[in-house]
Amino acid sequence: VQLQAFGGGWVQAGGYLRLSCKFSGNIKNFLSVGWYRQAPGKQRELAAIITNSGNTNYANFVKGRFAISRDNSKNELNLQMNSLSSEDTAVYYCYFQPLIGRSSWGQGTLVTVSS
Repeated sequence: VQLQAFGGGWVQAGGYLRLSCKFSGNIKNFLSVGWYRQAPGKQRELAAIITNSGNTNYANFVKGRFAISRDNSKNELNLQMNSLSSEDTAVYYCYFQPLIGRSSWGQGTLVTVSS
């Protein structure tokens, strides 16, 4: 499975962005897909995931602000990010976790929030 993330950019604090991740390959069965992020000088951390059955889970720091969704017709994963703050500045990575085997990752898309 190959993933391509896009939609990052620069936004002022309080603004919003929508990230998308395009999947290609065999994506019919999987455990979960989602978004991680890595801020400068910090470890990569989970932001949001969605399972094959549609259950979602969010990190505490994005709850109420971010919304993850899948568009199966387009083979896309989306992350709507609202009320952004400078602490959300990071490279955002989408991932795909199959039922068996290693996960696949997108190349990352940079989100910069100016305070």
